[in-house]
Amino acid sequence: MKQALLLVDIQNDFLPGGALAVAEGDTVVPVANALMPRFDHVVASQDWHPPHHLSFAAEHAGYEPFQVTQLDGYEQILWPEHCVQGTPGAGFAAALDVAGIDHVVRKGTDPRIDSYSAFYDNHHRQATGLTAHLRNAQIDHVVVLGLATDVCVKFTVLDALAEGFGVTLVRDGVRGVDMQPGDCDAAIEAMQAAGAAIVDSASLSRAG
Repeated sequence: MKQALLLVDIQNDFLPGGALAVAEGDTVVPVANALMPRFDHVVASQDWHPPHHLSFAAEHAGYEPFQVTQLDGYEQILWPEHCVQGTPGAGFAAALDVAGIDHVVRKGTDPRIDSYSAFYDNHHRQATGLTAHLRNAQIDHVVVLGLATDVCVKFTVLDALAEGFGVTLVRDGVRGVDMQPGDCDAAIEAMQAAGAAIVDSASLSRAG
């Protein structure tokens, strides 16, 4: 079994002080840094929105962040403006050991469609290329951590499982938004029910 470490959206805008801050989001960085040397292949996803992305509340008159609207016939949570291409907020966390990353996949680039998963946009119209990359690298199992548990991590894990990869979620390497109390716990339960193994980073030995 060949494994890859998949780091989901460990970006400045999701860290404390960022535009869409996840509480304690910075605590996933040392977990990621500690695990990277144990893997021969490390992939990181990056939210990479064009300016005026239609998932931004500012693009919808009368709406505030975290309200819900309809976009092209689909329900869309509206977010604060975040991870705009080329801005400091879209950059990887300063403390993240980016030298240990072998491949970066960018998502959310279509201005009309959000993309929580590192594999597909939210409507599964376009793939990011991550599946093909992992297949080409002969990866059959991904170990996942990052931000946020109940949004991008959850949808990345569910898509990875649907694509036929084995998945392990690093519990101490994720933090969530928890828009509603219990969202993060429910997300972890959903990932486990779908087939993901849930572990702590200390239990992971060197991967092949």
